[in-house]
Amino acid sequence: MKKEFFNGLRDGVPIALGYLSVSFSVGILAIASGLTVFQGALMSLTNVTSAGQFAGIQVIAAGGALAELALTQVIINLRYALMSLSLSQNLSEDVTIRQRLAIAFANTDEIFAVAMGHGKNLTFSYMMGLESLPVLGWTAGTVLGAVAGEVLPASVSGALSIALYAMFLAIVLPVARRQRSVLLVVVLAAVFRCALYYLPMFAGISAGMAIIFCTVAAAFLGAWLFPVTGEEKEM
Repeated sequence: MKKEFFNGLRDGVPIALGYLSVSFSVGILAIASGLTVFQGALMSLTNVTSAGQFAGIQVIAAGGALAELALTQVIINLRYALMSLSLSQNLSEDVTIRQRLAIAFANTDEIFAVAMGHGKNLTFSYMMGLESLPVLGWTAGTVLGAVAGEVLPASVSGALSIALYAMFLAIVLPVARRQRSVLLVVVLAAVFRCALYYLPMFAGISAGMAIIFCTVAAAFLGAWLFPVTGEEKEM
């Protein structure tokens, strides 16, 4: 059990280092949006999701309702539920329901990829080791960014916060270059967001509802225009 836990810790080190740098921008953005250091840290500790927190901070800064905030998180983070279902097939048979829920809490994209690459019969000890350092790295990076956001000049904080946008571009652009369908969905989402922001007829739509609409509409059109074939499902 102890060996499995330390094996997980070892495999989680690269993820933790990456999260430490990326979440720095989340902390800066939180302070710039009016949150405190404690609120930013608590958000990262309980929500290990870059896209979800980015959208959530925008909704909070815009004064959105709790229902908007919750719905935004469900839509943006729905992929984690699918990844958890897939990961559950590789867990050891002695992993209980409560333990599965604990594992699902921090089942991010990177942790999921490493765990699936590790093979079948994943133990609870290994998964706890794999998830521990990334969660700490994500939270610590947010705290460091939030503290820096309070100390650094506004011009410097604004420049550093661009790193979060750069991270999203780094995730989307390589895939969009290979797949025209992904590129079209990204463009559609951007067009929808610009329309909701600039057209007077949509002036009353809040930031949270705009994010929800753009995400669902772009994803629906992408699924309709580019349905997954049988061969792609098998892959």
